[in-house]
Amino acid sequence: MEMKKLSAGLMAGLMALSMAGCGGSGNSSSGSTAGSSAAAGSQAAGSEEAKTVTMTVSGPSEDQTSEADPNKGWLQEQCEAFAALHPNWNITFEYKVIPEGSAGDELAKDPAAGPDVYLYASDQIGRLIEKNAISRFGGANLDVINESTDPSLVNTVTYNDGVYGVPFTSNTWFMYYNNETFSEEDVKNLNTMLEKGTVTFPIDNFWYSASFFYGAGCTMFGENGTDLSAGVDFDNENGLKALNYLIDLVNNPNFVNDGVGTGIGLSKVRDGSAGDFFSGTWDYDAVAGDLGDKLGIAGAPSYDLDGTATPLRAYLTSKAIGVNPNTSDPEVANALALYLGGKDAQKAHWEQRSIVPCNLELLEEPDIASSALVTAQNDTVSNAVPQPSFSAMANIFTYGENFGKSVVSGEVTKDNAASKLTDWNKQMNDAAKAE
Repeated sequence: MEMKKLSAGLMAGLMALSMAGCGGSGNSSSGSTAGSSAAAGSQAAGSEEAKTVTMTVSGPSEDQTSEADPNKGWLQEQCEAFAALHPNWNITFEYKVIPEGSAGDELAKDPAAGPDVYLYASDQIGRLIEKNAISRFGGANLDVINESTDPSLVNTVTYNDGVYGVPFTSNTWFMYYNNETFSEEDVKNLNTMLEKGTVTFPIDNFWYSASFFYGAGCTMFGENGTDLSAGVDFDNENGLKALNYLIDLVNNPNFVNDGVGTGIGLSKVRDGSAGDFFSGTWDYDAVAGDLGDKLGIAGAPSYDLDGTATPLRAYLTSKAIGVNPNTSDPEVANALALYLGGKDAQKAHWEQRSIVPCNLELLEEPDIASSALVTAQNDTVSNAVPQPSFSAMANIFTYGENFGKSVVSGEVTKDNAASKLTDWNKQMNDAAKAE
């Protein structure tokens, strides 16, 4: 699942590409001044001991050079820039295409054969730790992360008090809309939008639809999503109110469900038959290219619950750089991860792919701070809830998708909503107990 900034403050080289593998064992938790310098991108770190090393690095295809797009990709550019900062390290890079959302599954197959450094989505931390596929940061390296990143995002890569990645962007969703259909005032409230035009929303995608239940006051694994024993608490008066709202929503003639994997929302906002589309930065180029001057971007709206405007509370995760504890050279891998998640690399990501940065200094730069894309993400984040990282979430998302489909199909009605909610809540808690 794809593919977010926080408080007011938040938000090239010369190495040749070649092929090689990685192996051995190591730990990237220790601090190093080399890693700190690389992360800051402020100076060449030429005092390290000379060594020859291979680093295998993975990320999504959109960040990499390909036959279809021979221009050098972000990942290759940044790795070569890192190598130029460390002239005493003779580094050979190998690149693998692994989307951030698939990193957990891919590394779990054989962590020792996995990339040394990889981009991943933070909701996979639990699985990566279980498989000994991710390293914990500490010492001076952890200081770099804490000093350059808002605490809300550091929390997304924190598990049992350990920090397991370098965040490079927050990961959540917001709203793209046609400004000829909806005004800036309209998009503040979902009910207002339904009065003005056709609205799409992915009810059968729990990463999105959970926001109605969280907005109503429900919780999952406690307020911060970190207490497995607290369980899922959707089966209550507030949860029933949220469910009844969703039932009314699917029966509204101005509503179209943007089903999982269908692309209905994107296609409808592109052709003008709907006024909105909920997604994230990964769809910016596609939507902006079609809507042009008609493009509006806004954070998650509120919805009217018992006559009260209630914010939709989206899940907050991040995309981060992880280090494989099986790497043959923890020192280099650790420093590379800090560089790829650092200020210079984040700025290049923003300029090349509109990946919203989370480096505190970058978020103060006027051209970034004033961006509608950045503002929309931050508006959503202001009401967001941390997405739990427990392995049980894989099954919980499946149950959420199936439940959403039953709401869309009309199987769940106001007459049976209470019992259906009880059954669904039990499914989710049973999944948590099995972890």
